[in-house]
Order: sequence, then structure tokens, then C-alpha cells
Amino acid sequence: MTTREITFRDALNEALQEEMGREEGVFIIGQDIYGGPGGYQGAFKVTKGLAKDFRDRLLDTPMIEQTIVGAAVGAAMTGSRPVAEIMFEDFITLAMDLLVNTAAKTHYMTAGQYCVPIVVRAACGAVGVGPQHSQTWTSWFMHIPGLYVVLPSTPYDAKGLLKTAIRDDNPVLFLEHKKLYNVKGRVPEEEYEIPFGEARVLCPGDDVTVVAIGYMAGLATQVAGTLRDQGLSVEVIDPRTLAPLDLETIFQSVRKTHKVVVVAEDCKTAGPTAEIAALVSEACFEYLDAPVGRVGARDAPIAHNVGMSEYILPDAADIHEAVQRVIAW
Repeated sequence: MTTREITFRDALNEALQEEMGREEGVFIIGQDIYGGPGGYQGAFKVTKGLAKDFRDRLLDTPMIEQTIVGAAVGAAMTGSRPVAEIMFEDFITLAMDLLVNTAAKTHYMTAGQYCVPIVVRAACGAVGVGPQHSQTWTSWFMHIPGLYVVLPSTPYDAKGLLKTAIRDDNPVLFLEHKKLYNVKGRVPEEEYEIPFGEARVLCPGDDVTVVAIGYMAGLATQVAGTLRDQGLSVEVIDPRTLAPLDLETIFQSVRKTHKVVVVAEDCKTAGPTAEIAALVSEACFEYLDAPVGRVGARDAPIAHNVGMSEYILPDAADIHEAVQRVIAW
């Protein structure tokens, strides 16, 4: 494949443009996704330039998350493939009833007569914008049967997974970490998709497995490089999707390394690190030479104050310490 280097933001933009060109039923709904001349074109500019070819399929709404998701769910049930943009994941709480009780359940409640092919894109993660615009709540949505949960960590994954999400007949929550929008990576020029439920091994290794979710995957890869210089071989796995979760790739790695650390920006309490740790313990207990290590945010809202925010959130130093602790067990 021919590749070029583009940003995470541009990879998402390309996926939207290609899928809107492929199928007329794809449209985007949200606040300021067009906004007219000089408008936002998406809170993080992901929909920039789409109005040139698809002006009638960019639907601006008031700042009412229930309306955005509700209209998208209704349109999906009648044959369209809407992409709903929520500026910040924190405010998806206002649309929880529609996601949990309608989007995720309709296929089951109608014995497959109806499906809800909706993608809800939401920006997650902390970038110094305070407690109401900084959360990463993956564990809430992992808990909802019938809802796919996607967290890309690279431009390549962002484009391939978003195309898969739009083409899927099930509701998908597509979480985009704010710190990734300007990150660059190699992306093919040719058509491609990435199937859900297929983890990616970012770094092969033999001494310890690190399962790192979303933005944390990049930090874990950095830590793996540092530890490699110290003679330690760290295998880093990015699940890419939490629902469905590629357990077999994780289990195979743990059976090889016998030690594992799970990393997420979500809170440790009842978060994705807890679920994955439990699953590994159930399936691979006899292979483990140490307790499962976990790295996550402290149980506190993300503060405006930089020092407090850094104290609450996990970072590369936390990952490094957790890996060293597990290896030394």
C-alpha cells in the first residue's frame, strides 16, 4: 500500500468524506459541525471542508446532546447512517437514556427487525480544560450490551476503525482523545477497514505484557523503548476496541510473558483496567508469576490546576513504575 503521513484529525476527516461519498445515507449531526463561513467545522475541526461536497448532510444543532443523539437514533432506525458528534464525552450523560435504552436495545427488542447503525463520536481525555470537559468514561459504556466501544490511538487506526463503525449495523461509541488530534502517522491512500475486536501488538516482547488503552498506548510504547535500553523486553498491546474486546491476543501474550500491567486513563475503580485484570486472572491464573498490575486515574474529578491534574492522571512515570514493580515480583 502507498502511505503518507497525516494527522489523527485528518484521518478522521478522510474517513467521513469517503463514507459520505460512498453512501448517501451517511450524514453528520452535531453542534457547529458546519457553522457557516468562519464557523467551527466541528469542535476540533474534524468536519473541516466537508461542506464543499456535502453541505446538505451536515446538520447543525443547538447545544442539546439529547437532541443530537435522539435525532440520529431515529434517522438510523429509518434507514440512514448518522454520525453524531458530541463535543465532549462528559456531556454524553445527557443522552444516556437514548444510548442505553434505545440504540443499544432496539435490535434485541425487535428480534432483529430493526437495527440502529449510528456512530456517536465524542472527544475524551484531559487537556487542561477542567473537570467537566476532561473525563474518559470507557467503563460506563463497556457495561452496555449492544453497544460497541472504540478507542483508536493512531491515525491509521482512527481512519480504519471509523470506516468500519459507519458501515456497521450496530450502535458504536467512537472515542477520540483530544491529545491525539495533532499526532501524525502513516495512513494508506488505498481503501481499508479495521475489524472490531482485533487488538494490535505495538511492541513485541517477552518479559511483561502491557495492555494500554487509547492515548495510554503511546505512552506505554515510550516506556517500552526506555526499558528496552535497560535490557527489559516489554510487549505493548492496544485493544483498539473495548467492546468487543480481543481477549485471545491478550491471553496469548500473558501466557508468554507471565506478567501483565493494564493501563487506562479511566479511573481504576470499576474501570477497564479492573475488568481486563479480572478476565486475565480467570483465564490465565496458572500462567501468572505476579499479581496483575494496574495504572489508571485517581478517583477524583480532573482539576483545572495543572499540578492537581497531573497528580490525578496516569502518566509515563506511573506506567514505568508499575512495570518495574511487576517485573521485580
